Amino acid sequence: MENTKPLSPAQVASQWREFKQDPKNVLGADSARLAFADPEFLLRRETRGIRFELEMLKPELELTRQGIEHTVVVFGSARFVSPEMAAQRMAQAQKRGAPHELESAQRDLRNSAWYEQSRQFARLVAQYSKQQAQPDQLYICTGGGPGIMEAANRGAFEMGAANLGLNITLPKEQSVNPFVTPTLQFQFHYFAARKMHFLMRAKALVAFPGGYGTLDELFEVITLVQTKKEKPVPIILYGSSYWERLINFEVMIEEGTIERKDLDLLHYCDTPQAAWDVIRDFYQLGGSQVDLTVA
Repeated sequence: MENTKPLSPAQVASQWREFKQDPKNVLGADSARLAFADPEFLLRRETRGIRFELEMLKPELELTRQGIEHTVVVFGSARFVSPEMAAQRMAQAQKRGAPHELESAQRDLRNSAWYEQSRQFARLVAQYSKQQAQPDQLYICTGGGPGIMEAANRGAFEMGAANLGLNITLPKEQSVNPFVTPTLQFQFHYFAARKMHFLMRAKALVAFPGGYGTLDELFEVITLVQTKKEKPVPIILYGSSYWERLINFEVMIEEGTIERKDLDLLHYCDTPQAAWDVIRDFYQLGGSQVDLTVA
């Protein structure tokens, strides 16, 4: 039977590259073809700016249409699994008895605590927002993938709250996790456009332990806020034991590359409630009215 399963965006992009590499498949110039219906034209190097603009415009129009104005962005490792999955991996590793599998399973089990805390943090945000009028609600926003992202989307989903996933097409495919609200799933090709959308509505950013991608997103936010290219927002480093071992910001102060006040941009937190309290205190949230502007 013919396989009619739709191709994912990553597969489409990959197959289109392969298609173009074969000279027999080049469509060739056709001046009579409508510009917006001409894939060869739209995928030229010279039209990159148009593609970038479309990636900016499509989510913007849809988010505006749905009345979403305020988000809490959650970053973190895509490699951390849920406690349930970690327990399964441990059971399998113990059954096989392979030392390297046991070591990996023990690490998964340890790091699954971050997954659960991301989930609980998102539940706190969603619980608060449910009590507010829609224009004042805070929506959990993630990269839409697995790990910490999945956990945050899951927490909001479990509270019946809409939540966003800004996914990126990668050579090693990253699919959207099942907890993102279907009408709020957006696919990006350009990292730059995706990161701009993370910040355009962000009222806070929470960075859980993560790898290169998390660091990339975190330092871009810090830089934009430090240089006043972006409005001040709470930047929360969740898991002080991880971040203090990973980055010694004091070295930059000692060497004069940043000022002491630049560290005031960062908030270290170790519990979901503490992270939520930072956001709540920053905007003086409480009661029935929400003011998410900063004087």
